[in-house]
Amino acid sequence: MFAAEAAPVFLGEDLLAWLVLAIGGAMAAGSLLAVLRPPARPAEANDDANGGLARAPVARSLAMAAIGLVAALWALASLLR
Repeated sequence: MFAAEAAPVFLGEDLLAWLVLAIGGAMAAGSLLAVLRPPARPAEANDDANGGLARAPVARSLAMAAIGLVAALWALASLLR
C-alpha cells in the first residue's frame, strides 16, 4: 500500500527521556526546596483549616525527592548512551 518511509518523530526520538528528565528533576528540586525553604506565610494561614500545612512532611518529601532524582539520573543516562 504505502511506501515504508521514515517519518520524522514529533519533537525527536528521545522525547520520553527528555520528559522524564524534566519531571524527575522538577520533582527532586521541588521536594527538596519544600523541606529546606518552606513558603513564608502568616501564622493564621498555617493551619489545617485552610487546607495548608505549617511544614512539608519531611519523610514523604525526601522520598519524593529520591524518586525524582532516580528518574532524572535514569533519563540522563538514557540520553547520554
